[in-house]
Amino acid sequence: MGHPPPPPLLPMPQENSWRTHLSLVLLTLVYVFSFIDRQVLAILIEPIKREFGASDTQMGLLSGLAFGLLYAALGVPVGRLADRRSRRNIVALCCSLWSLATMACGMATQFWQLLLARMSVAVGEAGGMAPSISIVSDLYPKHRRSMAISLFMMGPHFGALLGLALGGWIAQHYGWRATFLWFGAPGVVLGLLVWLLVREPHRQGVAASSAPSAEPMLRQVWRLLAMPAFRYLALACGIAGVAGYGYGVWSPSFLVRSHGLDIAQAGLLYGGASGLGAIAGAIFCGWLCDWLVQRDMRWQLGLPLAGVALSLPLALGFFLWPAGGHWSVGGLQIPHALAFALGFAFFASWWPPLSYSAVSHMVDPAERSVAAALLNFFITLFGVGAGPLVTGALSDWLTPLYGAEALRHALLGAVSLLTLTLVFMALAIEPYRQQLRRLGAAAPALS
Repeated sequence: MGHPPPPPLLPMPQENSWRTHLSLVLLTLVYVFSFIDRQVLAILIEPIKREFGASDTQMGLLSGLAFGLLYAALGVPVGRLADRRSRRNIVALCCSLWSLATMACGMATQFWQLLLARMSVAVGEAGGMAPSISIVSDLYPKHRRSMAISLFMMGPHFGALLGLALGGWIAQHYGWRATFLWFGAPGVVLGLLVWLLVREPHRQGVAASSAPSAEPMLRQVWRLLAMPAFRYLALACGIAGVAGYGYGVWSPSFLVRSHGLDIAQAGLLYGGASGLGAIAGAIFCGWLCDWLVQRDMRWQLGLPLAGVALSLPLALGFFLWPAGGHWSVGGLQIPHALAFALGFAFFASWWPPLSYSAVSHMVDPAERSVAAALLNFFITLFGVGAGPLVTGALSDWLTPLYGAEALRHALLGAVSLLTLTLVFMALAIEPYRQQLRRLGAAAPALS
């Protein structure tokens, strides 16, 4: 006798077991090392630039466009595959791949070899984030999803903290190549643990008859972009990515050039301020959003908009604050400007997890991986691809005018783009509410 047909809808889990939480922890660790391997180049810009005689524009290409183009191009196809195949296996394989490529970065003896290895990191990381977001969305019920995704999205913040603070120390004492080797090796083991221990959940809310259709990928992408809420949110996040990645990649060099810190100090102080501020912000915004959306689902986008609005003046303060003033703590000279970096990190950490969570609500559960990958495409192509490159090129262009302070002015221009993020995010709020109404997923307050 054959198996009975499945019910039309798979029920949402009523409780979360230790295996569920273990899966979240392991996926978050994967994201931590993904971001370490991606972000560690920020603290290594100065020694790599000296060794290879590279310009700021070339370093922007290495840290941004070389990574961003491949990552963005492969993200949606891999996300589409994850909507049809085992998401856990894709994450495990890709984690091992990008970790090996990170180790290869440490073995490069010429700039072009480092460029190729960096591009290989992008190939692996293209299959990490979107399938993980889809798994986390199915591991937890809707009313706990913003908090769960916010915890997962703390990965970049822990990655920044470890990658910059520990990476700067390793580079200072053992050289920049050792930093890549030390951070790449654990990811190979982590990929195996994901394959062995992460639970592949049912795709919650997917009807038995709604297996992924044979809709062509480009048509699916066009259909998602035709949704005003998704389109405006993608543009908002893409522009925020330009500012955010330009800020994140070049701020350690800014502290070295404008505040006189060495590479280890810049990594420790900037990584500590940004990492701790962002971790606190991510936990706070996830809790606050889950509470607010029970009253009005528009807070799902209203809260990240508020975070961007509060972060912008703090970013400007970080770059405009003059060098010289500092606090002395345990022998460390901490520039006063880092207080602004701490505040910026707290509020700027709101928009990424809440935006991905909003996308998980506004699309069919059977295409969450594709939708998350498409949002990530905008963040990566504009942010990772253009942010560091544009900031570096602007710094080179301004050098004849401002000399050693050119990077300060280039970063001011980059973060000012957040004003456009505010416009597009505001435009997305009402279409988002209408989309939830169409899906029958709006809170009672909106009915």
